[in-house]
Amino acid sequence: MSEIDPAALVNSEANQCFVCGPGNAAGLKVQFRLDGDLCRATWLPEPAHIGYDNVTHGGLLFSLLDDVMANWLFLRGERCFTARAEVRYRDKPPIGVPVELEGSLVRRRGRLADLSGRALRADTGAVVVEANGRFMIEPTN
Repeated sequence: MSEIDPAALVNSEANQCFVCGPGNAAGLKVQFRLDGDLCRATWLPEPAHIGYDNVTHGGLLFSLLDDVMANWLFLRGERCFTARAEVRYRDKPPIGVPVELEGSLVRRRGRLADLSGRALRADTGAVVVEANGRFMIEPTN
């Protein structure tokens, strides 16, 4: 596996990804990076991302965790898709407070990879959402 430069997304099919695609005008444009055994990113929820009462929408948070897990593989040169996922909400992150995203590999068996992700408040370090996912890795041609 070779590491992919995140700037290469501009010329890839992932350019239009809602979470990380730089070419998606309505997207979140999150920039994922590899940091040792972790995939990381920071995201700032804005007023357009509200669910209710100044709380960040939970569906967006899960989308972010799905992507931080998938990007753990993608940035290492492997394409994958989510086979299944589970999410646990632990707190209500407010709009305007940056969220730190982390994804890591739990185990890999053949074309299946189990990953975990979590979102933490940047101001306190408190975990607000956790996820586990199983990803099917596409065969290389």
